[in-house]
Amino acid sequence: MRILLAAAPHRDTFGYSMPPPGLLRLGGELERAGIEVLLEDLAHDLAAGLLPEGDALGDASAERLIARGEVDVVGLSVMGATLPIALCIAKRIKTVRPEVAVWIGGPGTTGVDRALIERFAFVDAVVRGEGEVTVLEMCHAVANGAPLAGIAGVTWRDVHGAVQREVDREPIADLAVLPDYAWHLLPTIATYKRVTGSADGLVPVDSGRGCVYDCSFCTIGRFWSRRSRTLPARRLAEEVMHLLSMPGAKHAYLCHDIFGANRGQAIAFCDEMIARGSPVPFEVRARADHLDLELLQRMRQAGGYRVLVGVESADVRVRERNQKGMRRGTDMLALVDDCATAGITPILSLILGLPGEDEAALEATLDFCAQAALRAGVNLSLHLVNPQPGCGLGEEFGARARAVEGIPPDMALGAGETGPEREMIAAHPDLFTTFTLLPDDTDHLHDLRAIATELPEVLMRHPRTFALLRERDHGGHSGALETYRAWKADGRSFAVFARARRSPLIDDMVAWEQALVRTGASKSSDSGGSHEAGADDAGSAAGVIAPVTVRADVIEVAHDLPAVASGLRRSDRVARAQRTTWLAVLPARSGSPLSAVTTLRISRDVAELLRAIDGTRTQDELESEQPGIGRVLETLERSGLVHLGRARAHDTTERMKAGTTT
Repeated sequence: MRILLAAAPHRDTFGYSMPPPGLLRLGGELERAGIEVLLEDLAHDLAAGLLPEGDALGDASAERLIARGEVDVVGLSVMGATLPIALCIAKRIKTVRPEVAVWIGGPGTTGVDRALIERFAFVDAVVRGEGEVTVLEMCHAVANGAPLAGIAGVTWRDVHGAVQREVDREPIADLAVLPDYAWHLLPTIATYKRVTGSADGLVPVDSGRGCVYDCSFCTIGRFWSRRSRTLPARRLAEEVMHLLSMPGAKHAYLCHDIFGANRGQAIAFCDEMIARGSPVPFEVRARADHLDLELLQRMRQAGGYRVLVGVESADVRVRERNQKGMRRGTDMLALVDDCATAGITPILSLILGLPGEDEAALEATLDFCAQAALRAGVNLSLHLVNPQPGCGLGEEFGARARAVEGIPPDMALGAGETGPEREMIAAHPDLFTTFTLLPDDTDHLHDLRAIATELPEVLMRHPRTFALLRERDHGGHSGALETYRAWKADGRSFAVFARARRSPLIDDMVAWEQALVRTGASKSSDSGGSHEAGADDAGSAAGVIAPVTVRADVIEVAHDLPAVASGLRRSDRVARAQRTTWLAVLPARSGSPLSAVTTLRISRDVAELLRAIDGTRTQDELESEQPGIGRVLETLERSGLVHLGRARAHDTTERMKAGTTT
């Protein structure tokens, strides 16, 4: 028995930069049972240039799978966005190798399994839900020449062409029985990261499965039969720790959508990682009502640095209309504050245009985004909903949903773009509503799309300036939506729009926030870390003395901007009299993304000294020009404001004796 499992291709960067954990786990299960398994990640192949991006993608993908050699089964794993291309691939495989069984599985089959068998003769079976037990039983049936009758979790076509839908399979109760990943069947993590040019080293970990909720816009709960299970804490910690042995792996991405729903497991996992020294940074996905300061702080101790939180809407009525099931009284701004206190970056995900959202609800959502951006270094992610088959919105609006020119579907970025896919979508629109939007006025949809695309960047780059504009233009009573629309009507960049107010305070705030953005953008290429961890040693060995360099962006402003920012966060108008202040914006030494950039108030003398350092002179040379400046520079280095380069020759021996390095 020989089976080839493949992930369908797409161009979504986040997806193809990581291997598919579900197939890796399934491959491990089949190998454990003695079945020969091949894996192919067609998304990675596309990114690596091994497949064409044009209309030949489907046929080329099929040929690539066929080239893997003789197999009994090809299993294609799909999301809603990749179902069309998977069907194109399946059709080609069946044409060339009619004797090969073609199975399809994954969340993209939710709610359409019967239709897939009825309409596409080249699909032999659909696997519903998790596949470890189901696919194993199916493989045994094929090996024995038996039909798939009686195998729970399968929808298939019998010899008479009739569709047979077996009973649902109960989810695996104890995830401790899951096999190890078959990492050896796919390219290395280092290879994945070289393809994307990504330095994050993010690796997915199958940390839990399922969701007990039934949000109207999501298929996950139904795909997993409204059950949620987590990997045992010790096992999860071991799988995360395994990344340390994998070249290119740096961070873990815990894939379970509701981290913290099983609070005991979440705490136990954090404790396991803390006991191991918290050597692997990780990020999670969670609901707002499953998080609190205690858990967030434990996560941070364990190495957690980021959490994606599904907020969806700041309006309670909209959330309830769409079955979000969020506990009433959940204070999402307080959660943002807790994340800031813990040192965890929140990614706040919101959906615009949900059923029940009127102008007031939209304003509440955007006001929440503006307030959250003021409170902490949040990431804002705004979307328009795509009513996928198999979810509540798909059932309610699928027949009336439609694609809108100029608005790419968020749930299908990088997919459905080839001619054969478009033909497939046009011929079976009810199966592919992932590529559509909810029925609404076209102008309104374009307005929402513009907000979702443009406003988050403004709020993340200029949250304080945005707040000051709201105060100035409408006495503090305008909403974020009104300020956004005023900016769009102006037609200029946000910074130019803000400075047109001719307010010294706003001008100062724009200058500060632009310095923060510049420093944050350069942090990844900043050489401060390498100076302290080896670069200087190499220079010393070669006898090279590095010049003194400034690590800060120094600005002079007429207001105490940190105090103003603090007042804006508290919705409190602090005294804003003009007061000349020198600020140094520099990369923070903390590992927390929330404090990737920091601001220090400095004196005029320090500001002038920093501006005088041109990066061409060493510490000894500067001291020869201005005796006594060496000690000042060493103080500034301890504050992170400058880098002194290699230790001065007469200091090296003493520092080595003291056990310190430069």
